[in-house]
Amino acid sequence: MGASEELEYLKGLVRQLNEKIEHLEIQARKAVSPTPAQQLRTILMGPPGAGKGTQAPKISEAFCVCHLATGDMLREQVAQKTALGVEAKKIMDAGGLVSDDIMVGIIKDQLENNKACKNGFVLDGFPRTVPQAKKLDSMLEERKEKLDSVVQLLIDDQLLISRITGRLIHTPSGRTYHREFHPPKKAGVDDVTGEPLIQRSDDNVETLRKRLGAFHAQTGPVAEYYKDKGLWHGVDAAQSPSVVWDSLRSVFTGKK
Repeated sequence: MGASEELEYLKGLVRQLNEKIEHLEIQARKAVSPTPAQQLRTILMGPPGAGKGTQAPKISEAFCVCHLATGDMLREQVAQKTALGVEAKKIMDAGGLVSDDIMVGIIKDQLENNKACKNGFVLDGFPRTVPQAKKLDSMLEERKEKLDSVVQLLIDDQLLISRITGRLIHTPSGRTYHREFHPPKKAGVDDVTGEPLIQRSDDNVETLRKRLGAFHAQTGPVAEYYKDKGLWHGVDAAQSPSVVWDSLRSVFTGKK
């Protein structure tokens, strides 16, 4: 075999090897993509400003599960005038609190109809009481599903207050800044549009203390309920978001 023939032969072998490698890589990717055996069903608890809004979308993306923020879902159902949304709007217009049954119904609707939920979910903002937790358990049981974990973001109230009272928001985009930790390039205006930033009216110290007091009174028993079931995990949310994320990921991968 001449040198040129040998070269062509070797090139052919390399091509075949590359094709084989590519095929095996595709198979490997398929093998590690989420499957029913690798599903994640978790609840993210934590007071306002603890970082649920930062971490929940990351969990959703990393584990291919849906992010169910109950406040957003409720607004969506009302806007779409669904049966549950119409019922909820009547109660809210009358100044009442939306019932636990309606909230669990809205979550169930998402699990049944939202394709993003096929590998599981991260639930944010629910349950806030033990009766809600029990109703959620019953609904999941009917679906032959159960929670894998409940993660609570833990942070000192005083640190939270200093975090939140410095928070500035660009309302149209939802971009957030912080006077101390993440200030805009120019004081009081959005980096991208130059439009003014606002401080939410409920981001003042007195209102926050009330909200945190209510949060602890409500969710303390919920945390105990899940501790008794062996599902609860506490994560220190005073750390940087990347360290918090590493702690969360280790909880979820450790559960599998």
